Amino acid sequence: MNLKKLLVLVGVLIIAAVVITACGTGPEGPVGPAGPEGPQGEAGPAASASDLTCTECHNDTTLITSKQAQFKELSVHGTGEAFIRGEGTACAGCHGSEGTKARINSGLPPHDPSVVGVVNVSPFNCRTCHNIHTTYTKDDFSLTGAEQPVKFEYSDGTFDGGQGNLCANCHQIRNEKPVVTDGNIAIISSRFGTHYGTEAQMLVGEGGLGEVSGSPSKHYEQVPNTCVGCHMGDERNHTYLPTVARCQDCHADVTDFDVNGVQTEITAMLEELHTLFVEKKLMNPDEVANPSSLWGIYDPATDKWSNPSVDAPLTVPEAVANAMWNYKLVTYDQSMGVHNPAYAKALLESALETMKAYTP
Repeated sequence: MNLKKLLVLVGVLIIAAVVITACGTGPEGPVGPAGPEGPQGEAGPAASASDLTCTECHNDTTLITSKQAQFKELSVHGTGEAFIRGEGTACAGCHGSEGTKARINSGLPPHDPSVVGVVNVSPFNCRTCHNIHTTYTKDDFSLTGAEQPVKFEYSDGTFDGGQGNLCANCHQIRNEKPVVTDGNIAIISSRFGTHYGTEAQMLVGEGGLGEVSGSPSKHYEQVPNTCVGCHMGDERNHTYLPTVARCQDCHADVTDFDVNGVQTEITAMLEELHTLFVEKKLMNPDEVANPSSLWGIYDPATDKWSNPSVDAPLTVPEAVANAMWNYKLVTYDQSMGVHNPAYAKALLESALETMKAYTP
């Protein structure tokens, strides 16, 4: 090829390249058919049960089944209808699963203003006290709020009892102390006194009214995890019923809970106080109409009882109101002195002294 033809060919190619570039890229063509399937890779190692964290809980043992049966059939927390009160704002912090767990996780007291009633409230269940299905390991059985000491809502103390801290979040007085006016207290409710479940304050030795002083009991200071140690034991029984066998770890020779006759003595003192309250016309004696031993106002003209209210209060001297409050504190602790024998006895001795001297 001579030089002239070569130059012409080069020129043509340059022009063609310029034309193609100017025209741009055309539309993408249709996708071609899939190629043949590639060869199968080598099989990985077989999974074992230890690799599946679900099996730490969901396995061929009856552990969860037995705990659920204990809780749902035999524990006060798992039975009854008390959870329904969680629909109301005043009770949502301790009644019902949702409000209780949210409040405790937030470190709030039972009646914090942010606690509101729960629609479609649920009864207590595994998730109330445990962090179920958050890590999918055994860590999910850690207790809600157990790491943090509990500052009492209506008294000055703090409960720091290990895993028992969870219990203390609700098992405290939960009612405000009354206001004293000119040496008297105007009682405006038949339920004047502490709320049910005063165990935490009883263990610490505080919460009573008047000049009675208390101190933490041995059960608070020496039992590992306080409430859990006695009411669940090493086997973590979910009926929450204490057993004499657990007491024998410290009280080797006991055969019942009436150690050193404490329960017998406290029961007798409570019965004597109850009689005095009835005789002094502060408590309705009708066990049918008043099975909960509520306070009332007696009208001798009609021989009838009525409930105290804001408009018609039951006004009594401060010392008498203190005796009424302390009676409820010991009664609603429910241990008949076991939790703190010295403090329970001191509260009732003071109350008895007051009521024996009181003349309506």
